[in-house]
Amino acid sequence: MVLKKETAWCPGCGNLGIRKVLEEVLKELPFPPQQVVFTSGIGQAAKMPHYLDVHYFNGLHGRSIPLAVGIKLAWPELTVVAYSGDGCIYGEGGNHFIHAIRKNIDITILVSNNKVYGLTKGQSSPTTDMGAKNSLDPGGNENRPLNPLTLAITMGAPFVARGFAGEPDHLRKVIREAILFKGTAVVDILQPCVTFNKINTYQFYRERVYTVGAPATDKYEALRVADIWGEKIPIGVFYRNGDIKTRESEERLFQKPVSEGSIIDLIKTRHAAVP
Repeated sequence: MVLKKETAWCPGCGNLGIRKVLEEVLKELPFPPQQVVFTSGIGQAAKMPHYLDVHYFNGLHGRSIPLAVGIKLAWPELTVVAYSGDGCIYGEGGNHFIHAIRKNIDITILVSNNKVYGLTKGQSSPTTDMGAKNSLDPGGNENRPLNPLTLAITMGAPFVARGFAGEPDHLRKVIREAILFKGTAVVDILQPCVTFNKINTYQFYRERVYTVGAPATDKYEALRVADIWGEKIPIGVFYRNGDIKTRESEERLFQKPVSEGSIIDLIKTRHAAVP
């Protein structure tokens, strides 16, 4: 895959490393890229599909997950990835995040978590640390940060993980495992913002991250690990449960499956079938 145009990201942005990892993952998957669809919302992270050789649907702010759900229910044979930032998915899209997990649809949710709103100049996001100062919170953020992974585990997500843009080999393995997992897979990616977040830097994370061992099968143990944040920050797969049936395995919007061809062929086929 070749980057066809210059990105809109700052030099050193964590998204650049994540994009490289995603290119490698897409090459390693046991099916062609024509079978993969990315959805995204609005924000710096939401531009990710623009720079990948995949089909994508760039939607409204906070709406990457419902787009992914709709596509997966209509065409279960596709591999669908919702990709956006912490503000888009955990903030504006927080309601969709919670209820998509309840349904356990076979989609992958990847979140570039830079702990700020990067597109709109660095104000506090749902994951900004309490007390962190920025242009709109000069006295320090007064809200407690959301922990998206403990939320995902509590809501019943069968695959919950965290990666770090500065550990590309590890991140590649985690994302590949998440995409191939049958069920809702959530991966929070620690993504340094070199322009607006001077606290959660590459150095900050490199001094703290450590890799967990085998994923927990007990939710309480997974919650304990996912709640660790401070001098030590765990990365890896925290929880995995492949025994829950996915929603699209129980219902389809269309009864006749399409097993081959590009997405354009799929669209033409589906359109022709509608009176």
